[in-house]
Amino acid sequence: MMHTLQQLQTGELKGIKRLQLSCGLMAFPEEIYSLADSLEILDLSGNSLSQLPNDLQRFTQLKILFLANNNFTEFPGTLSNIPSLTMIGFKSNKISFVPENAFPPHLRWLILTDNQIKKLPVSIGGCIKLQKCALAGNLLEELPAEMAACTNLELLRISANNIKVLPEWLFSLPRLSWIAYSGNPCSHEVALSNELNEMDWMEFKIQQQLGEGASGFISQAQWITQQKSVAVKVFKGAVTSDGLPEDEMNTCLAAGSHDNLVKVLGRVSNHPEQKQALVMELIPPNYRNLGGPPSLDTCSRDVFPEGTIFSLSEVLEIATGVASLCVHLHERGIMHGDLYAHNTLVNDAAHALLGDFGAASFYNLNSHMAPANERIEVRAFGCLLEDLLNHMKENHPALLQLKEECMQEKTENRPIFADVFKRLRNFTQ
Repeated sequence: MMHTLQQLQTGELKGIKRLQLSCGLMAFPEEIYSLADSLEILDLSGNSLSQLPNDLQRFTQLKILFLANNNFTEFPGTLSNIPSLTMIGFKSNKISFVPENAFPPHLRWLILTDNQIKKLPVSIGGCIKLQKCALAGNLLEELPAEMAACTNLELLRISANNIKVLPEWLFSLPRLSWIAYSGNPCSHEVALSNELNEMDWMEFKIQQQLGEGASGFISQAQWITQQKSVAVKVFKGAVTSDGLPEDEMNTCLAAGSHDNLVKVLGRVSNHPEQKQALVMELIPPNYRNLGGPPSLDTCSRDVFPEGTIFSLSEVLEIATGVASLCVHLHERGIMHGDLYAHNTLVNDAAHALLGDFGAASFYNLNSHMAPANERIEVRAFGCLLEDLLNHMKENHPALLQLKEECMQEKTENRPIFADVFKRLRNFTQ
């Protein structure tokens, strides 16, 4: 809920836990201090702020701070003094410098997407509770070795930077499950097939928007020449929390065809605004999202509606389908990077379709680090399997054992997807 400065000044908001102000603020309003004993979430995104006061430790209950789309050029070191702060968001500012010891001790979720940061402070290694770290769209050339101490890190977005080499310690982090690193010099380049159909924009009549993601808009369209309904995704062209839209499109093209993948029919040419677009098969309306995205509280884990129950047969069908697709992708050196229930669609027969390649990355299958890349995603699969098992009435010791093996802290001890798929197939026979 958006609030007004007048509501704050008149005392109408006394005692509230969440405040959202977006009204062209040039300075931090003194009146916010009247909420110091109650405020847990402060959202000042979409203003013109460039600095914060030095006494923010007065906000003893503050857990979450959003300052996206402002004018900060330096990360405010004063945030380290806020005792309860666990989540900080500075997406789309102008930050080029992050001082040492600027992060609060209980930080779990850090968003610095779309800034101008060239170097991270080595003190980030002290953020031992850090679970999600979004750094896409900066100027980073490396990650500090001290980050190897961030052993609770589960999700890392470093796409669209200047990173030349991915450090090997990164792939030994015991809980890392979702990683995106496309759009860097270290990214593996893949030659894309020219076999995909080129389709003129004029062949399609856009009918209705079906959804909007970070990277683009998906609409239902009539394919005039074929008299067929299809889905058209038009990419926005700007950096997202996951990376660059062109990398997402290239991954979609390289993924090929699979029964658990939305089929790409062609690439659009002659868009009136020169935007890139893909034509895909229209997903039948009986498919629904398997789960919801993580909440501010769950941080890295998906949420499910209360009362969600899966049968054993549904769990096996979903898990087997997703594992089969992961075998297919990793045989092509593709890391999906966002393997989650909220990116998985299922129908009443529990047939799964995995979507959203915004965080996908290519890796070199001939590299000695190829198995390590795959086993990062195996842990993500283990998290998905755990979510399913947590909502299943029956106990299945063999599935539980597989989940635990996929989530082992020593990455080299995890199975690869071919083994996971084989075991799941054996459970269904």
